[in-house]
Amino acid sequence: MLKSKTVWKKLAPLARASSTVCRHNVRRAAFNNGRRQALVPTAHMSTGPAGGGGENQLYILLVGAACLGGGVYAYRTIKGDQQRYQDRLSEIASRPFKETTDILPKATEVHDQGSEPEATEKETAPSEEEMSPAAPAIEKLAPSETTEVSPAVDPASSPPKIPSHAPYLLIGGGTASFAAARSIRARDPGARVLIVTDEPDLPYMRPPLSKELWFSDDPSVTDTLRFKQWNGKERSIYFQPPSFYISPEDFDSAENGGVAVLTGKKVVHMDVRGNKVQLNDSTEISYDKCLIATGGVPRNLQVIERAGEEVMKKTTLFRKIDDFKALDKVSRNIQSITIVGGGFLGSELACALGRRSNDSELEVIQMFPEKGNMGKVLPEYLSNWTTEKVKKEGVKVIAEALVKTVTYKDDKVEIILKDGRVVKTDHIVAAVGLEPNVDLAKSAGLEVDADFGGYRVNAELQARSNIWVAGDAACFYDIRLGRRRVEHHDHAVVSGRLAGENMTGASKPYWHQSMFWSDLGPDVGYEAIGIVDSSLPTVGVFAKATAKDTPKAATEQSGTGIRSESETEEVATVPVASLTPAPSPLEKDDYGKGVIFYLRDKVVVGIILWNVFNRMPIARKIIKDGEEHADLNEVAKLFNIHED
Repeated sequence: MLKSKTVWKKLAPLARASSTVCRHNVRRAAFNNGRRQALVPTAHMSTGPAGGGGENQLYILLVGAACLGGGVYAYRTIKGDQQRYQDRLSEIASRPFKETTDILPKATEVHDQGSEPEATEKETAPSEEEMSPAAPAIEKLAPSETTEVSPAVDPASSPPKIPSHAPYLLIGGGTASFAAARSIRARDPGARVLIVTDEPDLPYMRPPLSKELWFSDDPSVTDTLRFKQWNGKERSIYFQPPSFYISPEDFDSAENGGVAVLTGKKVVHMDVRGNKVQLNDSTEISYDKCLIATGGVPRNLQVIERAGEEVMKKTTLFRKIDDFKALDKVSRNIQSITIVGGGFLGSELACALGRRSNDSELEVIQMFPEKGNMGKVLPEYLSNWTTEKVKKEGVKVIAEALVKTVTYKDDKVEIILKDGRVVKTDHIVAAVGLEPNVDLAKSAGLEVDADFGGYRVNAELQARSNIWVAGDAACFYDIRLGRRRVEHHDHAVVSGRLAGENMTGASKPYWHQSMFWSDLGPDVGYEAIGIVDSSLPTVGVFAKATAKDTPKAATEQSGTGIRSESETEEVATVPVASLTPAPSPLEKDDYGKGVIFYLRDKVVVGIILWNVFNRMPIARKIIKDGEEHADLNEVAKLFNIHED
């Protein structure tokens, strides 16, 4: 009724004035009627209706409108309160049974549906999350820098407190989130950053899961997750030890801020107008700035999904630490394993397991629909050479293999190909790509790219005014190569770092040309940048390799196996090309080291450095310049591949 009172205060003076005029008119009419006969006017010059009375009608109209408006407002308010009351009762009734204090209503849920809560409500309202039980976070994490394992904590005895508000909320616990957290803290040392991940582990790097971890001599590698790089230096798969983080319980009270990780929790709903998210246990967390770095989920073949429960039990979709542990255990207890997929992941796992088969009776099979290994990336001649290299690692390669059906028969998984070939195996590893995780797009109202998948973002990796996206889930616009979505470690590092800077107000555009690398064991590896698609025209320039032209030698020089860690965003200084003349033509099929240029409209759009390392800034500059080159043999000299 507040609005009705306000309207009445404004109309009251006019109403009183109208009443006074009416009374004077009545008295004047009565006095005149007693003295002379009423005359019908022949003309009326007033702007009101003929015969007078315009003020009375205005008074009646204004008072009637005020009463009608007040009545409508009162009816809608009462009906809205009843509806919210019924909705609140239904919500409480649908929750799992908790302590009686868990069902106290929150002040922030009183506002109208669809309206944004007041800032004071968001900051001071009590939160159910502070009272809701949750699985332990830090206590259950695997060790990283220390070999001491923290005992698991019973969730019923000491459930961690979930913060009700996070100034910086990062959804996803992968490389992009960790890079963003470090970037935020670097620019805002007192910042409080909360990472929410559905995995049970602290942020870790994924590349070693398919590379170095498989070559470790430590029998307890699946427990410690520590490995030796190709250069012999030991490190942990985790970016930082548990001591680096603050616990969720101390998140609100941390004097100097910090980074907290809430493990085993998944964000299932996002309210972008209310600046809050809902977890899978129905708790809510509000935020000021939010990063979506949900990565992706491994794809599977439909024929495997339709094959039934027994086949699915014998299939691994490789992505996380738990997948590495499970596959390591399986591979030690079976006779045959088949990897479906000829890309980066499939080829790395094939080589890793092939090396293991030399010391056991494990049969390792790799099948793919292309003619050669990594056939979608490498030109055909190099793909064929790589296929032979993989075979030498002890892998049985089946090319041009299109899977028709998969069945489980006589304790074996039977794979029938479209050309009639049959492969019997004990276990399948499906390495057929990644699907970007865009589950939050619907509730958040974010746009998903129809061609590349992932959340569409602007040049600053921003999807909405206070929401950013980084890593595998981001579909960004490349100023040189057009709209893209990249699924590599270096892109996750750089896009996460830039998103973190922009969350603190940097407003920087993303122009970085990310690189990626793949190692087929310690002896053969390559680094790539840009669009590397075997369907494009290519020009390859090769030279004879030396002992220093291996991934092992590269890590000895750089000091790290994660090559993107040595990357910088500074403009490369192109060295003077070697004046040494190119050697005589190589022997047939001798691709020891070299550079492969990928062309589109005669412009270099992608480069692979084959067993050539620490030259990525040069490749990045060539793509950034976007110039046509008359002789790419001369351009290859910039990489000094002919030096001994």
